Amino acid sequence: MSAEIFSIRPRAAEASLHPMLALTASGMNSVNAVILERMQSEIPLIPSLAGHLISGGGKRLRPMLTIAGAALCDYQGARHHRLAAAVEFIHTATLLHDDVVDGSDLRRGKETANIVFGNPATVLVGDFLFSRAFELMVEDGSLKVLKILSHASAVIAEGEVDQLTAQRHIETSEERYLSIIGAKTAALFAAACRISAVVAERGEAEERALEDYGRNLGIAFQLVDDAIDYDSDAAEMGKGRGDDFRDGKMTLPVILAYARGSAEERQFWQDAIAGFRTDDEDLAHAVALINRHDAVSATRERARHYASRAIDAIACFPAGEARSAMAEAAEFSVARRY
Repeated sequence: MSAEIFSIRPRAAEASLHPMLALTASGMNSVNAVILERMQSEIPLIPSLAGHLISGGGKRLRPMLTIAGAALCDYQGARHHRLAAAVEFIHTATLLHDDVVDGSDLRRGKETANIVFGNPATVLVGDFLFSRAFELMVEDGSLKVLKILSHASAVIAEGEVDQLTAQRHIETSEERYLSIIGAKTAALFAAACRISAVVAERGEAEERALEDYGRNLGIAFQLVDDAIDYDSDAAEMGKGRGDDFRDGKMTLPVILAYARGSAEERQFWQDAIAGFRTDDEDLAHAVALINRHDAVSATRERARHYASRAIDAIACFPAGEARSAMAEAAEFSVARRY
């Protein structure tokens, strides 16, 4: 890996999201006001269920990226506030649907909406939030923005379906895994960043630079999420430890441990991913195998590579508070434990 690509600082473990939070604080206040306004409905269940997740303590990184990208482009208007809210609605809708599909019972340390309100209501409120997102896009009036965000929404859905079809398939390749996370996670990161350059009326090169930043950051972020499932306890994660393992999801730590394992170890993984070995002892054994083959550290190393590519992508913008905060956010995405 060349020196110019691998540009993560040696002290990246100390990276913080605080510069990004400070950069975007004022803009996010406006975004949050839009979110609060647009999640209202005369049907009381809708704001109750939507608020259960939206107020659940998430980092709101995706809309934050739209606000940060606008600062990087020195945009002085306000269009990006509503578009950032649309981004968050798209993300929240996918989370609601994902929790139903996965049968999850914890998110961010609290019961998921599907456990509290039931699956039918959760799916329908997810649909409501998607609709709100598209209302905000149409109101913005830019066909280019609409095309970027609507395409991202379609790609996310494709990625989720692809992940579903790869579930419990032990032979899932690293290439397919990267394709899945590039769609289900990185597509929205990329779109959230690119629309900043669009509203700022920047050129194609700057649009692409921000899109590349977001896509690489999204891949790094998901790689670390998948490492955390085998490297942190439930209190740190805010969800049940080993959820991916019990669901038979072929994430990179499993792919690497399976590829590097002995015949006996590979048989264990075949049984576990097929759903025949999913109790706590099996999870402990899975974690031991992953540690034996350094699969978590290898996953984080790949995440560092993508985070470095994200940082390099915005090198074309002038140095300053915005670029520095976005670079540190990329470093944080790798160093985080939650």
